[in-house]
Amino acid sequence: MADHNHLIASKLTQQVSYLESIAALLDDELTAIASKRGEGLKEIAQQKISLLQKIQTLDKEVQVLVSKNDAQDEDVSSLITQVNELLTNCKKKNDVNAHAAHQAQLSVKQLKDILIGAPSSMTYDQGGSVIQGENKIVHNLKA
Repeated sequence: MADHNHLIASKLTQQVSYLESIAALLDDELTAIASKRGEGLKEIAQQKISLLQKIQTLDKEVQVLVSKNDAQDEDVSSLITQVNELLTNCKKKNDVNAHAAHQAQLSVKQLKDILIGAPSSMTYDQGGSVIQGENKIVHNLKA
């Protein structure tokens, strides 16, 4: 039984290591998003996918081992708690990154709209028809 618990603890320790690596990658991803460095994001995404696949494989192995184990020792329970906390932390960081990426995308779209002369504002008149404000910056250029 002790060997079984040791095997579970070993796999959970590996999972903790992978989750810590993903947390660090998520920090790097947020930095890349904030500084608008797209070239680093592709590599980070590939590393995240690789780590997530490793975590999934380990998780399946741990589930099988835990289901065959009648009594968990304190170390295993502690590691399971640590894995769950790290997973929750990674999910929060991922949500923050998704929001930051969305905001960056919106700001790029707004800049593009200004540069191509898209209407700067849309409102509705009393009849419900769309009234678009003219963007005078681009329309009056004679370059």
